[in-house]
Amino acid sequence: MRFSVGIAVSILVALSIGASTFVVHSLWWTTARENSRMLAAEINSQIANTVRIEVGLTLRSAEAAWAAVRTVFVQNVIQTRQADKREFVFLSQLQAQPNISWIAFGWPDGNFFAAHRLGDGGLEMMEIDEEIRDRMLRRDRYIFIPGDIQFEERSFSETDFDPRDHAWYSNSITRDMPDWIEVRDLPDSDKTIYAFAGPIDVNRRRQGVLAVAIDTDRLSRFLGSLRPGEFGAAFVLNADGKVIAIPDPNADEITPARMGEGELYEVARISGERLLANAERTVAGSLTKRIVYDDVPYAVALTPLGFYGWRVATVIPESAFLSGIDRTLVNLVYALLVVVVAATGLAILLVRGIVAKPLSRVAEDLSKIERFDVEQVSRRPSRLKELENLSAATANMAAGLSAFRKYVPTDLVKMLVAEGIETQPGGETKQISVLFCDVSGFTGLAEKHGPKIVRLLEPFFSAASSTIERHDGTIDKFIGDAVMAFWGAPRQNPKHAESACRAALELVSVVEKAGIHDDSGTTLRVRIGVNSGEALVGNIGSEQRLNYTAIGDVVNVASRLEGVNKVYGSAILIGPETRREAGEAIVVRELDMLAVAGRSGELVVFELIAMSDSFDGHRNWIDAYETGLAHYRAKQFSQAVSAFETADRLRGGDPASVLMIQRAAALQAEPPTDDWTGVSVVADK
Repeated sequence: MRFSVGIAVSILVALSIGASTFVVHSLWWTTARENSRMLAAEINSQIANTVRIEVGLTLRSAEAAWAAVRTVFVQNVIQTRQADKREFVFLSQLQAQPNISWIAFGWPDGNFFAAHRLGDGGLEMMEIDEEIRDRMLRRDRYIFIPGDIQFEERSFSETDFDPRDHAWYSNSITRDMPDWIEVRDLPDSDKTIYAFAGPIDVNRRRQGVLAVAIDTDRLSRFLGSLRPGEFGAAFVLNADGKVIAIPDPNADEITPARMGEGELYEVARISGERLLANAERTVAGSLTKRIVYDDVPYAVALTPLGFYGWRVATVIPESAFLSGIDRTLVNLVYALLVVVVAATGLAILLVRGIVAKPLSRVAEDLSKIERFDVEQVSRRPSRLKELENLSAATANMAAGLSAFRKYVPTDLVKMLVAEGIETQPGGETKQISVLFCDVSGFTGLAEKHGPKIVRLLEPFFSAASSTIERHDGTIDKFIGDAVMAFWGAPRQNPKHAESACRAALELVSVVEKAGIHDDSGTTLRVRIGVNSGEALVGNIGSEQRLNYTAIGDVVNVASRLEGVNKVYGSAILIGPETRREAGEAIVVRELDMLAVAGRSGELVVFELIAMSDSFDGHRNWIDAYETGLAHYRAKQFSQAVSAFETADRLRGGDPASVLMIQRAAALQAEPPTDDWTGVSVVADK
């Protein structure tokens, strides 16, 4: 016999009501008091979460601005001492990030440059340089106009400010990574601000320290927009219990927050002294206390913000919630305990057998679905219709997910779940290795075979997928005939470059051994490009659709390297970072130095020959080729031709050597200009 959850709950409620009717009237008072306190706690929680989110957004804005400016310097878009371009970059960051108050840069020679927001009305640029009137402080003031900024005035003043004398510079110049630091005494400022500071290295040379700072008066303005109840307020305390931000909608960089005004401020100050002093300051979670000030009780909750020991303090008068509610008599509490114990005993007996056990089995199935172990989910019988329907729906959901296994990379989903990566847009910078692989001559095959190309490529994609997964790689996507994969995310892999190289070599070998042919007997061959470096990896897309992928220069270069194979007749090309990361684990030859379209600077490319632990051939042809390459770059073209011919002969045919012989012969016949560097230009992206 089956019956609904409603009937089971009705039986339990009827028994409970019959046993507790005589105490209901008195319990209303207790319920009202508890509900009021719960409401206060809920408001405290909402305010704390809101402030935590705002602080987090502010910190991330500063960190993003620091990373953006660093990228501009590191990529040599501008140099750190290019004043006009540097000023434009700093101004644009302040305009784009309204939560940022300062962007400053200090050099090892004591020079200093900063952009400082002046409230909502404008901003100023400060510079101290030996070439500016004997290290006077130059100040350029700008005002905001609709859609732009306008220069207002320039002034000079005496100053003894030297960034090297301050902790934000001296602590950061010797570090490898940026970090947050409390900053005091910036030029003409006595405020305490908080800066995300770190060193800037360009071409492995330390240029100085970049700092992006936030002002707590901006946080005070945000607090002024919050209303914790009709009579409450929110404050921010530092690790020592001192109030550093108060509700003040008019506060900014020019107008300091009005500290020390009002009873709520005094309560927040007292709570900081009492709750964060001595042993209680080490408590990691929220602290809640009742504080009486001028005979008025207040409910105070202090919640950690997760930054510099800060806490948000919400102060609400108890009268706003507890007026008119008296304490319940002690004997009614005892009566309630008796009723609760009796009702609980009956509920346990009833619910355990009918609800708890079936629900636990359904929960196990849901956990399996969460881990994508959908094959182990089955229907669970139950006496309750709702639970049986729930189990059936769970089993149907598992069957539906199983049907999409060929469309969804389940191994990737399992890794993302295991790593705790949330399913929302976002990413983080990681060191990874990226592999691009495609079929040689795919365009011609597609034109020749039409729709049959899908069936023709299926063995190739199967071989590529199994090889990449066998070497712990993440398959990103299939693009036409190409496969993109990467190593080092979502799971950390300190040997990501070596793993990518092993997968590339095995993929070439697997495709060759598989003997995949088209209808005319043509053997499919693959070209592979591998590159390593820093990339943004994460959930890219929108709230409606996400793709866990990697983006950045390292990805673009890997794609270019894959295409360059057809120029040199090679199978696998790797970038310089992959060569460095893999080290002695691989056997390579330096192939050429390229100038790739859309990318600044030269790129040294290597042909991946084999893994060192499985290489049993001769290196004489590699040495001959690299000798020829050295002669080629030294404009010794006759010696280069001889060395390349030796490499071609020793290898028994080497397309790259043949190409370089042609280039050297052409340059020998028509010598290059004096500024020729031996860099080959690859125009196609």
